[in-house]
Amino acid sequence: MKLYIGNLDEKIQDNHLHEAFSEFGKVSSAKVIMDRYTNKSRGFGFIEMPDEEEAVSVIKRVNGSTWEGKVIVVKKAIAKENR
Repeated sequence: MKLYIGNLDEKIQDNHLHEAFSEFGKVSSAKVIMDRYTNKSRGFGFIEMPDEEEAVSVIKRVNGSTWEGKVIVVKKAIAKENR
């Protein structure tokens, strides 16, 4: 299951995202989205968790929690064409 992680601090990088969410289960990929012009974080990213139960658990446990001084949003990612 692909998860959207929002309101990330600008210092958070792919490896930080992967490490933090690996505490809750297997993470197959982690990507912080960067601005193509400034190469700075856009404040959100995505992780992929192959086990759907672990992903649902992460949403329940981590959504609304504080990370690096910011309250983060964790929810199931929705494909662009379905928004």
